[in-house]
Amino acid sequence: MKNIRKITLSAMFLAIGAVLPFLTGQLKEIGDTLLPMHIPVMLCGLICGCGYGGTVGLILPFLRAVTFGMPPVYPNAVWMSLELATYGFVIGFLYVSFQKKQLWWLYCSLVSAMCAGRVVWGISKAVLLGMSGKAFTVQAFVAGGFVDAIPGIVLQLVLIPVIIRLKDTVLERLKKA
Repeated sequence: MKNIRKITLSAMFLAIGAVLPFLTGQLKEIGDTLLPMHIPVMLCGLICGCGYGGTVGLILPFLRAVTFGMPPVYPNAVWMSLELATYGFVIGFLYVSFQKKQLWWLYCSLVSAMCAGRVVWGISKAVLLGMSGKAFTVQAFVAGGFVDAIPGIVLQLVLIPVIIRLKDTVLERLKKA
């Protein structure tokens, strides 16, 4: 029964991740700034666990590429898939590893996942672009991975803990009822 719940929630997060980029008008520049697909993947990792979060992150860019034509399958969906899978897996793994589900541990899990995902994004993008004979410099990594993404990073740092706290509050109230 618990697996069915997690599969159903994962499907919901996958659907949300597929639709959420429409709020940015599917404009690459806005999407690269607000990072709309990251939020449902990280929430999936937090709520369903690392395996589900990693799987949703792995599938989501390819689902969007095939369904809506964005991002392009190669190379963008490939590096995005590796990045998002890392976010979903790392945040789920770390958060479950902490015995006490306090706000501090949520932030530790979130920031760690964000850093790990950015590193995987940078490495995979460098490799894929390098195979095409294009360079991916450290300056491009810092600009694309951090500077341009500041609004999305702030959004994640604010929105994800609020959603998790609301979920916890609702579940506590349902248990008391």
